[in-house]
Amino acid sequence: MKFGAGQPVRRLEDNRLVTGHGQYTDDFQFPGQTYAAILRSPHAHAKLGAIDTLAAREAPGVIAVYTNKDIEAAGLGPVPCMALIPNKDGTPMFNPPRPALAKGRVRHLGDPVAMVVAETAAQARDAAELIQVDYEELPAVVDTEAALTAPALHEGAKSNVALDHELGDKAAVDSAFASAAHVTKLRIINQRIVVNAMEPRAAVGLYDKAGDRYTLHTGSQGVHGMRAIIAKQVLKVEDKKLRVITKEVGGGFGMKSFVYPEYPLVLFAAKQLGRPVKWTGDRGESFLTDTQGRDHVTNASIAFDKDHKATAVRVETIANFGAYLSQFGPFIPTMAAGGMQVGVYAIPAIHQHVRCVFTNTVPVDAYRGAGRPEAAYVIERLMDQAAQELKISPAELRLKNFIRPDQMPFKFPVAGTIDSGAFAKNLEDATKQADWSNFEARRKAARARGKVAGIGMSYYVERTAAGFEMAHIEVRADGEVRVIAGTQSNGQGHETAYAQLVADRLGVPIDIVKVTSGDSDAIRAGGGTGGSRSIMMAGGAIGVAVTDIIEKGKALAANELEAATGDIEYADGNFRIAGTDRTIGLFEVARIAKTQANVTGAEGIEADGEFRHQSNTWPNGCHICEVEIDPETGTTEIVRYTIVDDFGVIVNPMLVEGQVHGGVVQGLGQAMGEHAQYDGSSGQLMTGSYMDYWMPRADNMPKMSFKTNEVRCTTNPLGVKGCGEAGTVGAAPSFVNAVIDALRPYGVSQIDMPVTPLKVWEITKGRAAA
Repeated sequence: MKFGAGQPVRRLEDNRLVTGHGQYTDDFQFPGQTYAAILRSPHAHAKLGAIDTLAAREAPGVIAVYTNKDIEAAGLGPVPCMALIPNKDGTPMFNPPRPALAKGRVRHLGDPVAMVVAETAAQARDAAELIQVDYEELPAVVDTEAALTAPALHEGAKSNVALDHELGDKAAVDSAFASAAHVTKLRIINQRIVVNAMEPRAAVGLYDKAGDRYTLHTGSQGVHGMRAIIAKQVLKVEDKKLRVITKEVGGGFGMKSFVYPEYPLVLFAAKQLGRPVKWTGDRGESFLTDTQGRDHVTNASIAFDKDHKATAVRVETIANFGAYLSQFGPFIPTMAAGGMQVGVYAIPAIHQHVRCVFTNTVPVDAYRGAGRPEAAYVIERLMDQAAQELKISPAELRLKNFIRPDQMPFKFPVAGTIDSGAFAKNLEDATKQADWSNFEARRKAARARGKVAGIGMSYYVERTAAGFEMAHIEVRADGEVRVIAGTQSNGQGHETAYAQLVADRLGVPIDIVKVTSGDSDAIRAGGGTGGSRSIMMAGGAIGVAVTDIIEKGKALAANELEAATGDIEYADGNFRIAGTDRTIGLFEVARIAKTQANVTGAEGIEADGEFRHQSNTWPNGCHICEVEIDPETGTTEIVRYTIVDDFGVIVNPMLVEGQVHGGVVQGLGQAMGEHAQYDGSSGQLMTGSYMDYWMPRADNMPKMSFKTNEVRCTTNPLGVKGCGEAGTVGAAPSFVNAVIDALRPYGVSQIDMPVTPLKVWEITKGRAAA
């Protein structure tokens, strides 16, 4: 089929989006709508005294001003963490409350203190500036390591260690290191970064008094999960009392999965006022309030035997939680990253010890890859450093340690079981495609031009999410197929990929398949989007629903054709009595469905598909980066970038390549310059705008050479492996390995991200390469 699964179909949603017909949260306007602004703490850490709101209440256009006293009186609960994990000794981790408006103390710059609701957004912002707050500033701690010994930031805590967690077999690892022929050690900083989705967060709250029901419009990565948390945990009502709607989303990257204080606040205010309330964050608020990513300090080591086979990995990490526990914050550095530091290597033992600390910074949670980029960075830096110390090539060391195809399925020490992969082939294809064998000639030519060149590789693996997903399909009498997915597109191209799957299975034109998502009233449940799960999980649910549609259609067709249901076949949009030319079309069956009340009472043929799946998929691949550095300026140019990936069976190659390109850019963005930096004494965010926070530009990025080797996943019906985060997982270590290779003549064996021109120039200034 021209537009079926496996074809590079151009995105169906793009015409709507590029012509301005998309509907983002800020586009919603309702009769009587009001506007909210949040007064945020100007301090990273302070006791909260009196809050004088009188001047704000009397300001033009102001309808209401709310503080913590108001929301407590209304019974609103704190914004919860949904991923509490026990300490290594089995005791509960420390879980302080996170009020939607600060109570008693503010703990990070931007912590919400009060909310103003006015007739216009400008009036609300102006009035918020009139609120007088008594702050008693307290010492702030922002450094991840320093938080271990700093005074506790939360009442009732003995220290800033919220969680002390471990995975793996410590005894086996200790034994392997004791008998190792060689040990490589590295101290690695995986710096904090700002998510920077193109669309800032926004929310509109409505309340229907007659039905005693709330409606929230917001950009999310799944409406059902957001509904459950806000309704049960914060508003203290049943799920059915809240409807959550998400239309277009201008980028999520994990950050828009979570419930933020503004969401229950606009619902609370809408009920109080009897009018819709809209809050739209600006870019400054995105820097101050959106969850941020990474922020690990890691000491890692790897042991080898005399044959250069890796025998164990030891990882000691301090992970920064920020001021509060975000929704899934504890899961990311512990279980999401857990055990992934062995990569795709047949390493028999690992021990991971993670201490997660509170600081006076924005909470940290999932960011594209969510723990897996951090883990891949650890093992791929270790492998490159070990290759240098052992005096063998980075490719040879990896090839020597790869899990072989004949070892599949392979059970990792703690990370689960990988079912498929051809790692050696991917690496060999990548080195050939990158012309690795001729690099030394290019290095020599670069030196003649006054540049120093380097080449680096990484071999990543990602463990994607599984769980539960749902889809609803309706074949309508008017000739249209409607699909409602429980996942939520944030720009990935779900409408196109899902339409391809449905068109392929039903044998109908793709342009009559209409895919929607993002309404908790439209479909009973949904797992949402995250962890590169959507094509496997939603695809599985769609497959279940399509099968049900066809079976229902066979029963209808059998009644109409006066045949036994077992004699009916379906292909290419038609039901046929086997062995005859007697047929009836899919949409003709849909039109007569209402007369077949014994089979279905619908106007067409419809079905729900539920897909439960606990097996992960394991996308993997090889990235090779080649750089040239100008020693006079410290500027690094990526001159070649090669990717060979395995995503299993590919539904749409064009979408996959786009996802990989975007992921690589975000990974390179962190490696090259992105860094959320806080002042060590005041806790002020020093990189709080695009004037100070470096972001990758098109002219920083290379042209990417990309190919795939499809190794079918054996654990899901479609044979797919998720691709949404893979580019981010593989990019940073390949770039840093290339930079270190270029700077090795200057005696460099380790450099931490971000690799800025200043950092490089401080190494090369006034020095000749050896």
